[in-house]
Amino acid sequence: MDKRWTTLRLTAAALLIAIGILIPLVSPLKIVLEPASYTLASHVAIFLAMMIDPAVAIAVTVGTFIGFFLNFPLVIALRAASHIVFAVVGSYFLKYRPSVLKSLAQIHVFSFVIALIHAVCEVAVVFGFYFTGGMAGYTSVQTVVLMIGLGSVVHSMVDFEIAYIVYKALHRQKGFSGLLRR
Repeated sequence: MDKRWTTLRLTAAALLIAIGILIPLVSPLKIVLEPASYTLASHVAIFLAMMIDPAVAIAVTVGTFIGFFLNFPLVIALRAASHIVFAVVGSYFLKYRPSVLKSLAQIHVFSFVIALIHAVCEVAVVFGFYFTGGMAGYTSVQTVVLMIGLGSVVHSMVDFEIAYIVYKALHRQKGFSGLLRR
C-alpha cells in the first residue's frame, strides 16, 4: 500500500475521531433524555469515515465510543458502541458499490437502510438495560422503541444528509480527491 495513502487515511481517521468526540461534548444542539440522546451531527464523523474506507470507519467508531464512554452514562456509551455494526456494513457496502454515492435516489435508500440497522442495534442495547431492570423509569417497551428506534432512524438520516453535504464539498477539493470514494 502506498505510504501517502496510509498517512492520509490515518490522519483522516484521527481528525474524524476528534470531531466525533468533540461534537457531542460541545454542541448546543443536543437533547438528552436518558437513555436517548440526540445531538445534531454526532454521527457525521462515522458517516464520513464510511465514505473513505472500512478500516477508517472502524477506527472512528471505536474512537468515538471511547469518547462517549468517558463522558456519558453507560447506556448511551453502549449505544455508541453499537455503531460499529452500521459502520462496518455501510463502509463495506460503499467499498464494493461506490456508485451509490452518485445517485440521490440510491443515497436516500442507503441512508434509510443504514438508519434502520442503526436503530435496531441501539434498541437492542437499550432493551438489554430495560429487561435487566437497569431502566426502571421506563414503563413500556413502546416508549423505548419510539424514543430509541424511531428517534435513531430520524437522527441517523439527518446526520447522514449533513455528512453527504460535507462529502460533496470535500470531493470538489483537490487535496481530498484521492481519499473519498468516487
